[in-house]
Amino acid sequence: MNDEAELKEQIILALKGVYDPEIPVDVYELGLIYDIKIFPVNNVYILMTLTSPSCPSAGEIPSEIEEKVRAVPGVNDVSVELTFDPPYSTELMSEVAKLELGFM
Repeated sequence: MNDEAELKEQIILALKGVYDPEIPVDVYELGLIYDIKIFPVNNVYILMTLTSPSCPSAGEIPSEIEEKVRAVPGVNDVSVELTFDPPYSTELMSEVAKLELGFM
């Protein structure tokens, strides 16, 4: 079993516990997570966006993500980078999220 793949799975599970306060769908299914990288010694880098640059939870969501991912056993350090390039669009949502929010 690839430890990195297993760790990434745990990280994704942790991300699924973080919700946009305005939308009843987690940040992972919403497509807000653009990239997850695991560097040597289990340092985790997460590139993410928000549904809009003026999102009222702009400060809370990244710190909640950092907190939840840091709590994953084996994770050494976490850095969360926020980007609006490319801008978020509903196309990034998983089918689960689209169904949940009535986009399908």
